[in-house]
Amino acid sequence: MSSLQAVTAQRLYRLIADQIAKKISAGEFAPGERLPAERELAEQLNVARSTLREALIALEIGGYIEVRVGSGVFVLEPKENGIAAANGAEPGIGTAIETDLEADIDRRLGAALEASPFELLETRTLFEPECAALAAQHGTPEQIAAIEEAHRGMNPDQSPEAGDFAHDRAFHEAIAAACGNAALASVVAHVWDLCEASPVYKRLDKHFVGASAWRAAVGEHDRIVTAIVARDPIRARHAMSFHLLAIVSRLSEEIAE
Repeated sequence: MSSLQAVTAQRLYRLIADQIAKKISAGEFAPGERLPAERELAEQLNVARSTLREALIALEIGGYIEVRVGSGVFVLEPKENGIAAANGAEPGIGTAIETDLEADIDRRLGAALEASPFELLETRTLFEPECAALAAQHGTPEQIAAIEEAHRGMNPDQSPEAGDFAHDRAFHEAIAAACGNAALASVVAHVWDLCEASPVYKRLDKHFVGASAWRAAVGEHDRIVTAIVARDPIRARHAMSFHLLAIVSRLSEEIAE
């Protein structure tokens, strides 16, 4: 009886990153060359720009490209590896070279492709608005005070620092804790753990959450707090939903805008 090879599901942005990495390794994009604009690449690949953005950030972590916000995406000099001589290899060994190339790409991109940032944000959008609504209904005075305290820890007048992101997580987890549902609060905490464990998510924050985006986020938090303090679940739900969708929008803006 013949054996069947196991098939593994790959996220779309992993497939895109692999495809671009192979073209860079094959010399189709030269070191120092600027890649086509995000909009053009997304149209060529027939994918959403958010998916392409994730692939590009993964490629940057893998050392294939450099993302220069405001300028574009540029190909880097190839890293030292066993694939470098493949471009001029003799005919007849293409299969071995292709296998080595795929292994090299897997090695360089593997750590960057564990969780999709936009999938994580989509998951947050499913749960956190309801947490805000429930917190407005069920939160104790002590729990609401903890939400306000975490919010005060975020400085809207400067680019975010590590401590600000800790306060950001504390703010969202305080809302989840006030919702009155321990299972829901646990889900929110776990999704935040996945965000912090994702190098692509963290690199997106590094590139695109500057002073202007941070001020906008803190202002959105203001509206969430106001609604929860007013015990208005409908406004709280809408304010949280707006905040999370605004994050997605900010992270989807063109690199070379």
